[in-house]
Amino acid sequence: MPAAEIRRLAPADVAAAAPPLAALFLDAVADGASIGFMAGVSREQAEAYWRDVAAQPDGRIVFVAEDAEGVAGTVILAPMREAFQPHRAEIVKLVVDRRARGRGVAAALMEAAEREARSSGRTQLTLMTRAGSGGDRLYRRLGWTLVGIIPQDSLAPDGTLADCAIFRKQLQA
Repeated sequence: MPAAEIRRLAPADVAAAAPPLAALFLDAVADGASIGFMAGVSREQAEAYWRDVAAQPDGRIVFVAEDAEGVAGTVILAPMREAFQPHRAEIVKLVVDRRARGRGVAAALMEAAEREARSSGRTQLTLMTRAGSGGDRLYRRLGWTLVGIIPQDSLAPDGTLADCAIFRKQLQA
């Protein structure tokens, strides 16, 4: 199966892609992913999230992976806007559709986000994920450093308490 094509979306494209991006989120939540939504999230709520991302002038950059079947994954690079952190950005909501997992889509999305961060002068990336999750294992494989665990930090989609793993990656300029 051919690899997914990774592209950066302009804000207007994010708004237009809200329906397939929402479907991606619904798939992830149904699979138990902790991406800020609880089980039972509606398509309308997920689409509203993406319309909000598109409308915010906060510098977030959305990457999407597309294959022959449509949207296969996404990730958001969120540069810190504070004057004391011009060197840092966060990785937010890396999500890959179940049908596209195991094909390198997540790694390709992370590579695109890291490349963009580097090109904009960011040298440190951080992210949070559920401890012990597939994301936790992926970030370790991709060379991220575990900074720490926050016990019972948040709720998983099914309402159970989950530990949060905080990671960082130092980028070479």
